Amino acid sequence: MIPSRIALTLPLAALLALGARPQVTAPATGRSALDERDRLAARVKVEFTMAWRHYQARAAGHDELNPVSGTPHDWTSPTVFYMTPIDAFDTMCLMGLKDEAAETETLLLNRLSFDRNASVQVFEITIRVLGGLLTAYQFTGEPRFLALATDLGHRMLPAFDSPTGMPYRFVNLRTGTTTGADSNPAEIGTLILEFGTLAKLTKEPVFYDKPKRALRALFARRSPATGLVGESINVDTGAWTSPTSHIGGGIDSYYEYLIKCERLFGDAECGRMGRESLAAVNAHLADDGPAGLWYGEADMNTGRRTATVYGSLQGYLPAVFVLAGDVGRAARLQQSGFGMWTQFGVEPETYNYQTKQAVEKGYQLRPEIVESTYYLWHATHDPTYLEMGRRFLDDLVACCRVDAGYTVLEDVTTKTKGDRMPSFFLAETLKYLYLLFAPETTLDFDQVTFNTEAHPLRRTW
Repeated sequence: MIPSRIALTLPLAALLALGARPQVTAPATGRSALDERDRLAARVKVEFTMAWRHYQARAAGHDELNPVSGTPHDWTSPTVFYMTPIDAFDTMCLMGLKDEAAETETLLLNRLSFDRNASVQVFEITIRVLGGLLTAYQFTGEPRFLALATDLGHRMLPAFDSPTGMPYRFVNLRTGTTTGADSNPAEIGTLILEFGTLAKLTKEPVFYDKPKRALRALFARRSPATGLVGESINVDTGAWTSPTSHIGGGIDSYYEYLIKCERLFGDAECGRMGRESLAAVNAHLADDGPAGLWYGEADMNTGRRTATVYGSLQGYLPAVFVLAGDVGRAARLQQSGFGMWTQFGVEPETYNYQTKQAVEKGYQLRPEIVESTYYLWHATHDPTYLEMGRRFLDDLVACCRVDAGYTVLEDVTTKTKGDRMPSFFLAETLKYLYLLFAPETTLDFDQVTFNTEAHPLRRTW
């Protein structure tokens, strides 16, 4: 559901009354503020270009770059899906990097093929590759991008042929053989934006009907007592294999796609399921107290609190609240996440908000907190969120930049570096930072729906 104009223009005073406590440098105003935004957008563009050129120099033709060792990384060998070029292409287009975009378009159209004897993870290939190809088609109008997306979509359809209609996790692109009956809400419920867009563009309803059936089947199995879902479920039997409920990895984008399904397709049933699900999350997972607003873990059947952990993946939820019209809650949760980030200088994978300690200490260059900053900036035009973005950019440069790009951290407390530059860093983290600072005419927020990999999809049908 697109938020009302009132929700999109809440003043800072109203947010403060709802509990948000921005703690960032006082922002500049007037002409100097616009100049500073331009400077920050240019900085992000420089960092993207640097990272892309190092990928090209050291890992061209492969999925991702290991920037510390300067070696390539492929998801499945010898099959290559060009993850980084596909993920980065629409970011190049938005940044006006015409030469890089033209070179990448030629590479993908000449080299990409899905006639591969490879078993792929349906969720990851959908959000990165299918989503990226659909946006590439909408950005360029090049029909070969849509043909590639259609071929890929058909090859993944067998994944939905389970007794419940919920998809298996893996499918072989050549044989259609499926594996992975033990799945989770995120991998089941994060497919309808991409497959649905493919359905509308190709006029093949099967691409919409199958992921919609999967969403209905999953929603029908939520706890009748709490309305929550668990973190793992068997798609053959429909039985939950873990009753732990939370908003983090394995569940997260299920909630996101219910709300976005209504926004992109006008699907009122998805919107109803999304609002009911968020109400259950707020009732049973929210921890609201003097330390701020957080979301922990609970038993899906009883609502009993089982853990007080939050982390980088959970940072998407303020953006979902913005889309659902609850900007005040979004602002308060964003402030909690920002506090977690500033405590360490970069956010940990998971954090115990009761003890204020990092639990999983790595940082994977994740975009979610930046994504929510961009959404809140659009909703409020409160310059506090521009200052948040500046802090994120400065810390990324200080902690994660290496000679050949950007790398994950193994430990946010020591800033020990790992050796991977995930494709989503170029697709999401740097894209959302750029859009936060760039002129709003760069991309009309109200005319696009970002998939969970930050590929903007437009309702062009």
